[in-house]
Amino acid sequence: MLDVRQQLEIIRRGAEQIVPEQELVAKLERSVRTGKPLIVKYGIDPTGIDVHLGHTVPLRKLRQFQELGHKAIIIIGNYTALVGDPSGRDQTRVRLTPESVETNARDYLKQISKIVAGLGPAGEVIDGARVEVHRNGDWFRRMSFLDVLDLCRRMTISRLLERDDFTKRLVAKSPIYLHECLYPLMQGQDSVEISADVELGGSEQLFSLMCGRELQRDHGQEPQIAITLPILVGLDGTRRMGKSLGNYIGVADEPNNMFGKLMSIPDTCMRMYFELLTDRPLDEVNRLLAADAHPRDAKVALAKDIVGQYYGSAVADTSLAEFEKRFREKLDPTDIPEFDVPREELKDGRIWVCRLIVLAGFASSNGEARRLVAQGGVNIGPDRHRNEDPKADISVCDGLILRVGSRRVAKVRLIPGATP
Repeated sequence: MLDVRQQLEIIRRGAEQIVPEQELVAKLERSVRTGKPLIVKYGIDPTGIDVHLGHTVPLRKLRQFQELGHKAIIIIGNYTALVGDPSGRDQTRVRLTPESVETNARDYLKQISKIVAGLGPAGEVIDGARVEVHRNGDWFRRMSFLDVLDLCRRMTISRLLERDDFTKRLVAKSPIYLHECLYPLMQGQDSVEISADVELGGSEQLFSLMCGRELQRDHGQEPQIAITLPILVGLDGTRRMGKSLGNYIGVADEPNNMFGKLMSIPDTCMRMYFELLTDRPLDEVNRLLAADAHPRDAKVALAKDIVGQYYGSAVADTSLAEFEKRFREKLDPTDIPEFDVPREELKDGRIWVCRLIVLAGFASSNGEARRLVAQGGVNIGPDRHRNEDPKADISVCDGLILRVGSRRVAKVRLIPGATP
């Protein structure tokens, strides 16, 4: 086990707040002295199944604690997910069913097995690993109504209203439902149940993490340390990464697509991505991002680091070669996916360009396809003819190549039969 100074240097990297840091030092000193690992908690509510690089920021910090010799505990919030975390929300979350939450949880664990040590490819815990997975329904389903009342006595309304998200909703006269007020108490109770030493969360979750400290004190436990991590910005360089915003990189993205997306991020994002998503030493990061260095070299190093984490260095090298082929030499990828176009869609061998884009899966509606065409991002065929007329009809043949933007390429496969 590394000494306390060395551990702190690793833990501080990318952390936004460590509250309180002096207590973390004391816990680390005791751990080094006794050889007893810290219990480091990270809770997730499986409200969705697509894990993107923004989600990996706290997961990577959890992995760092594991590598320092500590124990990771993942709390699957199958009960808190039914409430919905109000952190950073200006409205009540959509209600989920227990069945959908469990399905999401299993898929989530499979995806994060690439990040957290000790999880097998199916998301199962490997024997002897420094990780445990618990569902908080295991303890909440045992609670009686009197237990719930006792939990509610630990929090005042005025304390709850200190939350920015609740205050904003009050001012806007948006409803705040009683069950939402239980969320921070439930998250805090999770910490009591596992006697957490450290809890990780996003910067907007500090209130709930501190609630855990208070509940642990009430139960005679040593309070946990709250470590918050920044919110990763997405491909647009301004808003938080998210699927709904279309600015995300999924951990399940195929490597060439992941590499291409990383090469498209604004230069201003690179330091954040290096610090939060890679283990590259900061002195090397500083050298790559120096004023006299070429930003493209830094971006290539970043993309290789991240793709290499999920697919290995050999695949990262292949992705770089494919990127060079497509973007420097202006060639199509080696393997072009196909999409079906029923012959009944054609009229005299032609099809509306927007309909073709929708059939390819590059747009979810004709309106979105029109915008893509109007933006000049659509080109077709071996001569790469750029189509900027959203009313145009396109002559279609088997094998016709459709390109939308710099990363999406697909090839027509004409099929008989009715329109899907």
